Amino acid sequence: MSKTTTKTAETIENVEFPSFDASKATDQIRAFAEKGVEQSKEAYTKLKNGAEETQKVLESTYETAKTVSNDLSLKTIAILRSNAEANFSHLEALIGAKSLSEVVELQTAFLRKRVELAVEQAKEFQTVASKAVEDVSKPVKTAFEKAFKDAKAA
Repeated sequence: MSKTTTKTAETIENVEFPSFDASKATDQIRAFAEKGVEQSKEAYTKLKNGAEETQKVLESTYETAKTVSNDLSLKTIAILRSNAEANFSHLEALIGAKSLSEVVELQTAFLRKRVELAVEQAKEFQTVASKAVEDVSKPVKTAFEKAFKDAKAA
């Protein structure tokens, strides 16, 4: 043998390789897998709870939106009915007018009343609509704030 080969053989004989203990590796793999399963269970539980809370919020929001929609519809119908009755009353008054000056006077008074009433009705409708938006958005806003707070805590 050559000198280099002899040196390499001696070096290899002097080097110790750590022994591989399969039972320790198995325990480590088992612990790692159990930890992964536990984390998955926790994540699933959080996801499930979040989904259930979201479903409750959506159901509540739907019911609120339905109620508010009915209120807005009833308010709109009341406004339309009031306007139709006022228009018919005005038409009856115009038919009963005796002169052109009376027609002009009735028309002027009617238009003035209609503008004032339209402003009043718009304010009322705006109040109802604002309340509706607030009522519908409140549960969603609360749920979002809670979810954000929970995510921040985690």
